[in-house]
Amino acid sequence: MSDALTLPAETRERAGKGASRALRRDGRVPAVIYGGKEEPILIHVEAKELVKQLGTGHFMNSIVTIELGGKKIKTLPKDVSLHPVNDRPEHVDFFRMVKGGKIEVQVPVVFTNEEASPGLKKGGVLNVVRHELDLVCENDKIPSEIEIDVTGKEVGDSIHISEVKLPAGSESAITDRDFTIATLVAPSALKKSEGAEGEEVEEDVDPQDVPATEQGADEDAAQEQEDKSE
Repeated sequence: MSDALTLPAETRERAGKGASRALRRDGRVPAVIYGGKEEPILIHVEAKELVKQLGTGHFMNSIVTIELGGKKIKTLPKDVSLHPVNDRPEHVDFFRMVKGGKIEVQVPVVFTNEEASPGLKKGGVLNVVRHELDLVCENDKIPSEIEIDVTGKEVGDSIHISEVKLPAGSESAITDRDFTIATLVAPSALKKSEGAEGEEVEEDVDPQDVPATEQGADEDAAQEQEDKSE
């Protein structure tokens, strides 16, 4: 999991569109903390600070500690609603982390030992189908990334979830199929090169392999040219 973030917050008394619009006019963003066995808590956070943390690029994969009235509540961001025109955050859902609990998260994948892949060394390209994996993890064991070893992979090989060793406390959220994470494909430049070579081979075809009808047409054309010259 990415480094933990801290976000100061205040409770809000009222829900509804009118109250939310008033908060946004004051530079605040309405939010809610839910999950566990406790009741949801309506809060609001400073818009500038939230935008700053969203700009880190890993807000949705970070543990965010909400500071509320002297208390610290560990949460995971679950959803950020953005304005359809200006992309400003309009509402945030935070999931409360509880001891021993599990949560579904998206964890980025990182490919290692690319220099040990014969296919990549030949010029093959790693076509990544899934840049993140949907995992169910224990609250205190959320990995920051999942490493996938491509040692020995050749062009045409595929990497499926069944090949990936997930860390303790994590399991795939998708259990009904052995889905593909990445494939090793030949580069388009290599395919074009092979096509050009094929065209050269066609030009060097042995005359014996040419159909008799075509040979006859060539002979007739040569004879006609000879008659004209005479």
